[in-house]
Parts: sequence; structure tokens; C-alpha cells
Amino acid sequence: MEDRAPVPSPHPARDITEHVGYRLKRASAALRGAMDKALREHDLTVPQYSCLELLDERPGLSNADLARGTFVTRQSANVVLRGLKDAGLITRAATTDHGRALPVHLTPAGQRRLHAARAAVYAIEERMIEAIPAQRLAALLADLDTMSDALDD
Repeated sequence: MEDRAPVPSPHPARDITEHVGYRLKRASAALRGAMDKALREHDLTVPQYSCLELLDERPGLSNADLARGTFVTRQSANVVLRGLKDAGLITRAATTDHGRALPVHLTPAGQRRLHAARAAVYAIEERMIEAIPAQRLAALLADLDTMSDALDD
């Protein structure tokens, strides 16, 4: 086995738990766990809820748009959409006038389910942001965007 020089840490850290990526993953896992638990009561998964939120904001999005917006593959988005359609929460056109993208829309039942689930999800976000000083929220959001932008190709 050859000797290898240690790789220097990008910032002072005693161990892996002090790295930014670790902390982001820990926060993400905590958020996902809380959302999974809350959304179970509304018979939704996190990707399903995310799709409903996006469709409420921008009706008529395509499968590809929804996949990008919910951070899943197009194949996974198809599975999510099939579940939402089977539950009567969305409608999906069988054909389109132009292109191949089939627009997706919320049904009235989808609107009602989203409204009920949104209250639970927003309560989780409120718990998170109450844990930091209010004057730091804008800076935190800006920093998270800056870090994401730094990794975009």
C-alpha cells in the first residue's frame, strides 16, 4: 500500500460532522423525515406533495418540468404522476396540440388535498425557521442559493 498525502479540508473541521455537506444532508434528512410523517396523514409522499405544489403554481406543467422541479428522474416523475392520477388528484391530457409534452393539472380533489397538506408542511418550515434569528433568514436563503449556484454546471 502506498503512502498518500492527506487531503486538506476545505475549512477548519475537527471531523466529518463539521463539514458543510454533512450539515446540509443532516438538515435535509430531518426535513424529509418530518415531511414524510406529516404527509402520511394526508396520504401523500414528499414527491407527490411537491408535484401538487408546482402544479398549483404553474398549471399545465409537463412530466419533464415536474421531474426537474421535484428533483427526480422523468421515470420517477411518471410513477408519481400515475399515483396522483389514480387518486383523482390530477388530470393529464391524453394528447397535446403541439409537441410531445402532456400538460398536467390539479383536480378539485387535488386542490383540497394540497391545501390540507400545505398547512402541515408549512408548520414544519415554521418550526425550522423559528430556530434561527429572524434577521438571519434572508442571509441563510441567499447563502444556500449561492452554494447551489456554485455547483451548477
